[in-house]
Amino acid sequence: MSEASSHGEKIAILGGGVSAMTAAVYLTTKPDWQEHYELTVYQMGWRLGGKGASGRNAQFGQRIEEHGLHVWFGAYVNAFRTMEYVYDELARPATVPLATWQQAFRPHSYVVLEEPINSEWKTWPIEFPLIDGNPADGTLDLHFWQILKMLHAWLHQFVSELESKAKTLNMKTKVQTKKARDRSLLQHLVTEVKAAYNHFEDDVHGWFDSVKDEAQEIWSTPSILMEQLNNVVSLRAQDKQQKKLDSLSVWYLVRKIRRWLKSEIVEHLDDNDDLRRLYICADLAIAVTVGLIRDKVYDRGFGYLNQYDFKEWLARNGADMHYAVDSAPVRGFYDLVFGYEDGNFDKPNVEAGVSILAMLRIMLCYQGGVMWKMQGGMGDVIFSPIYELLEKRGVTFKFFNEVEQLRCAQDEFGQWQVNEIEILEQAPLKHDSYQPLVDVKGLPCWPSEPDYNQIREDVAEFLQSENINLESFWSGYREKYQAYFNKEAQSKTLVKGLDFDEVIFGISVAAIKHLCPTLLNVDPKFEAQATQVKAVATEAFQLWLNKTDYELGFQSSSTGEHPILSGYSEPFDTWAGMANLLDKEQWPQGNEPRNIAYFCSALPCSEYPPQNDLNFPKKMKEIVKTNWLNKVHNDMAPLWPNAYVNGDFDTTVLFTNENSTALDSQYWRANVDPTERYVLSVKGSSQYRLKTDGTIFNNLFITGDWISTGVNAGCVEAAVMAGMQTARLVGGLELEISGENGFEPFS
Repeated sequence: MSEASSHGEKIAILGGGVSAMTAAVYLTTKPDWQEHYELTVYQMGWRLGGKGASGRNAQFGQRIEEHGLHVWFGAYVNAFRTMEYVYDELARPATVPLATWQQAFRPHSYVVLEEPINSEWKTWPIEFPLIDGNPADGTLDLHFWQILKMLHAWLHQFVSELESKAKTLNMKTKVQTKKARDRSLLQHLVTEVKAAYNHFEDDVHGWFDSVKDEAQEIWSTPSILMEQLNNVVSLRAQDKQQKKLDSLSVWYLVRKIRRWLKSEIVEHLDDNDDLRRLYICADLAIAVTVGLIRDKVYDRGFGYLNQYDFKEWLARNGADMHYAVDSAPVRGFYDLVFGYEDGNFDKPNVEAGVSILAMLRIMLCYQGGVMWKMQGGMGDVIFSPIYELLEKRGVTFKFFNEVEQLRCAQDEFGQWQVNEIEILEQAPLKHDSYQPLVDVKGLPCWPSEPDYNQIREDVAEFLQSENINLESFWSGYREKYQAYFNKEAQSKTLVKGLDFDEVIFGISVAAIKHLCPTLLNVDPKFEAQATQVKAVATEAFQLWLNKTDYELGFQSSSTGEHPILSGYSEPFDTWAGMANLLDKEQWPQGNEPRNIAYFCSALPCSEYPPQNDLNFPKKMKEIVKTNWLNKVHNDMAPLWPNAYVNGDFDTTVLFTNENSTALDSQYWRANVDPTERYVLSVKGSSQYRLKTDGTIFNNLFITGDWISTGVNAGCVEAAVMAGMQTARLVGGLELEISGENGFEPFS
């Protein structure tokens, strides 16, 4: 337990995103926590959520307006565990919407990738199997050989299907081993396998004999090689031994299968979609296997791989440059994490260790569905129940409190600490506290704008007449306030020992250089983190439609699920059908949309102007508008052929609010603010990520998906893990965090 928390001292939580709120949730699990510390959340604007904030627009049917597309993965063990706890503790009545986490989330299996083949987009639909289980009960703590075992279960499926198709096309399905060194590796493998397993088919016995008998030639089939590969990795997954000859044997087997793929399958790939897709999956799995062994990840850990970009690492380990390295699954992953430096789609950049570990966890560790869709806005599903629980427990929330700067000093022992926090008071209230939530069909939600009726009349009039965006770095609040009232805006300085003792800094990484200049001047590691851990602007738009996905011409899944699609043309490479949210919005009866579509991607932007360039957000939003109009008018025909008439986009497919045009009835945004930009994992950056207590300031705990967590990528799971790590240290809690040592060596 930290010294401060043991004396019932005051903790200032700066920011209301996932990490900060997770820390608050776990800190309040401590028995009699209020005897140990006071928690006060300082939040700019009127809502919690950070990059995950969403709002309800009362002028447009209480529709959900998001920063972008938010989808959870079935491998988000810590995140689901946390939300299960929140919903259970909140204990909503069964009669209200989304009373339980199982109602708030639904498993999703239908994922679609887009392939550009011969100047034509081809749709690659994938329906992942549902797996029994609760994601909250899963684990991210897998041993090296457990990872290989699960990886090769997928590879076995790909190779089996390829071998079956090869036979129907009269391709060769036999490969020969000639080198003495390779024979010795197979002899080692046979010895290990025969000692561990009892039953083998006759053809396998014959293969064993040929391996042992130096006078015989060794002829194998892909299926025999895969069976023995699975035997040896299953054996090591059980006993967790690390034998060099085992690794070399695995390496030989997968490379032998790769040679067969290259010699027999490659020439048929352009003309056969099924073959090409199986080949891509098999080739990627083989490249990953080769790379894990070649780079000695068992001894060095996944962190060793972060010196490479993911595509660079795949190519380095023999992945097919034409078919696999730039394949739809790989491009889709870069799209998923907005992995483009400065939003430049010609500069893909994601750390290899981060990428491989994330992909393996997503594929191998999920329970329920590979993805889970929230059945409301992220604000409704995540931040409303968290707020309700924390408010009920006695956490104090200070909305309209914008953090402007942290200052530091040395104490009498020469230790650095945060000693002051400058706060801009954006909106003086009529009453002591602000009530932030609105009711939408029985569900507590965050509105898309402040409740001006709770704000002092003169300030409410100022905010509306000057069109102040209280969540924008470029709001011009102070200048406009001075001009409007002829006096300085109201602010306050929080002082250590009086207003706070410890600080949980939960504001995103791109804001650090603006809020913490004096801290960065004295802490080189903190400065390096603020500089080297990058963030990227993103763009998003949402359409409300008069036609279903099927009526637009897109084929639904066999179960009727709406697609989550990626790897498509830039910008807006990702589209999700979100008609599942229609019943959570409140459109006038008889005048409701029939479908909703979300789009998002990185937003090219390499330079951000100073805070006094008040026109910048408007300019960027206009760029997004141009981009999304170009998208629907020029790029959606391959996906929505029925939305076009004589080659032109038919705007009548867009649902129109009675008070605006079809185009203006839609929603779009540019996420350019420092607090909104998506955290990247550019190669070599993980080494600069600090732990939650990694700065030199003895009362500062940093938290967010930008610190070192065991995920090191911009996502809810990383943010939750960071918040848990912070709570564990601040509160002296015993918290098990699944996967937090994911980049460490296995040995």
